[in-house]
Amino acid sequence: TWPGNVRELKNVMARAALLAGDGPIVPVHLQIDAPAKAAAPIPEPGTAYHEVPNSTVRKTIAKRLAASKREIPHYYLTIHCNIDALMGLRADLNSRAPAEGPGAYKLSVNDFVVRAVALALRRYQDANSSWTDEAIRILDTVDVCVAVEAPGGLITPVIRNADQKGLSTISGEIKALAAKARDGKLKPEDYQGDGFTVSNLGMFVISAFAAIITPPQSCLLSVGAAEKRPVVKDGALAVATMMSCVLSADHRSVDGAKGAQFLAIFKRLIEDPLTMLL
Repeated sequence: TWPGNVRELKNVMARAALLAGDGPIVPVHLQIDAPAKAAAPIPEPGTAYHEVPNSTVRKTIAKRLAASKREIPHYYLTIHCNIDALMGLRADLNSRAPAEGPGAYKLSVNDFVVRAVALALRRYQDANSSWTDEAIRILDTVDVCVAVEAPGGLITPVIRNADQKGLSTISGEIKALAAKARDGKLKPEDYQGDGFTVSNLGMFVISAFAAIITPPQSCLLSVGAAEKRPVVKDGALAVATMMSCVLSADHRSVDGAKGAQFLAIFKRLIEDPLTMLL
């Protein structure tokens, strides 16, 4: 096939015949190939996706957490708590609860954690604080936020004055706030304010994790699953129900020694749960 057009080909053949002394050129029919069609692009592997638009709540959460991780000097302290006594007390109290009615309740491990955190904050107020450029703000009330999953993303409703409330009251408030969060009915006063946050992923069988601090708070306690683990008791190997907790703290307002002192108080309470009932 000739890459040019037919007229150009005839001209070339005519000039060649004249130079060779031949007779007139007899036109011939030539098949001219049509330009090849461009092949459809082959999609690269792994590029298929679909998008989920970001809600206003999701954008707000993203901005706050990014600012927290960027601006707050996080550090992390880990403790491992033996909660055999807690599990036994929880089972005993739940067995005594009415099946239904105003006094009905069902305590979770997280209810004990929130109660222990509240009492530890009352006893060691330096961990119940927030940072400002002018001063460290020590909070006079003990408000404990509990991270719950909501349609728009993670949100932290507040148990106000948690140190003044018993286990059944804390349990009822957490359940009510979690239901409001799932239904999108939380009001700003339900989740705004300073304080301390508890984030528990134990129900997802997460052994331990370190969460991002919720500003303007100074501390957050990440709680892992209750697991049977080998431990040493009285010099012998045994099995106990253990729970790992990680404190995320703002080093500007709660330095390492303060964080350690808070965790020591929390550990004593959670491992000796009868003291939380006094």
